[in-house]
Amino acid sequence: MSSYAIRLEELTKDYPVGFWRPRPVRALDGVSLDVEPGEILGFLGPNGAGKTTTLKLLLQLIYPTSGRAEILGRPAGDVEARRRLGYLPELPYFYDNLTAEELLVYFGGLFGLSAADARSRSATLLDRVGLGAARRRQLRKYSKGMLQRVGIAQALVNDPEVVFLDEPMSGLDPVGRRDTRDLIRELRDEGRTVFFSSHILSDAEALCSRVAILVQGRLVASGRLADLAFEILGWELIVTGTDEGALSALGLDVVTTVGDGRFVIDLPVDRPPDQLLPELGRRGLRVVSLTPRHESLEEYFMRLVEHPQQTAS
Repeated sequence: MSSYAIRLEELTKDYPVGFWRPRPVRALDGVSLDVEPGEILGFLGPNGAGKTTTLKLLLQLIYPTSGRAEILGRPAGDVEARRRLGYLPELPYFYDNLTAEELLVYFGGLFGLSAADARSRSATLLDRVGLGAARRRQLRKYSKGMLQRVGIAQALVNDPEVVFLDEPMSGLDPVGRRDTRDLIRELRDEGRTVFFSSHILSDAEALCSRVAILVQGRLVASGRLADLAFEILGWELIVTGTDEGALSALGLDVVTTVGDGRFVIDLPVDRPPDQLLPELGRRGLRVVSLTPRHESLEEYFMRLVEHPQQTAS
């Protein structure tokens, strides 16, 4: 049995396009990915990259053209595996004549909870997502952000081991996004695996143990943020024992000065520090620190989206 919470092996999906002579269009192309138990994986990509298709394949809402997927060591779609996962779709739709409490009790019943246990679980979850005071309000009177919170609560009603969240921050205000980030961290701390699909890179950077980037149906990068091949955009150099005029004579632009006589300099990528440092030493300058300035996750993401042939690991 696999030790991974989620495993994808060469997962491929073609859709027929056209009426008279349908032709296959590839939405997902040979995606292989492993997700460890208890980690938050950020599944990133632009709109139309294949993120939602991947989630639907994992949940067996649609079926692959080729390849295979496992959840908790069982084939995707296995009944026992389904009992142990939760899912928030990108655009959740609920029976809007029900209250949030009635909705969660209904879903609890689908998972085999008794009426009493379903009511207790409903109250706990609605308090957890900040909707306890509105639990008896009809969903038609909820805002988009409140409906998103209900969606997160229903994804947890069966106490799942693996949680799939498709754009969970959609429609949330800044407070709601902060609360949802905190909740996702709590799920990780409880030992749950979170598969988190998003195009909001700041949330992924703040939350995820690892990221996987999908572009045009292909996995172009995956790994821990610290291990991804972020390009060096330049260096931050801090020196002392000189003045701004002497630095200008060397063609160095001072970004800022620190009160104790230190100067912060931004070196461009086309001026390698190994050529500059000996000259600074000859002039009696002391180097306090030299730090590479890497591209951000957003810059890295945009580079891969614009040039998907630059596959990274």
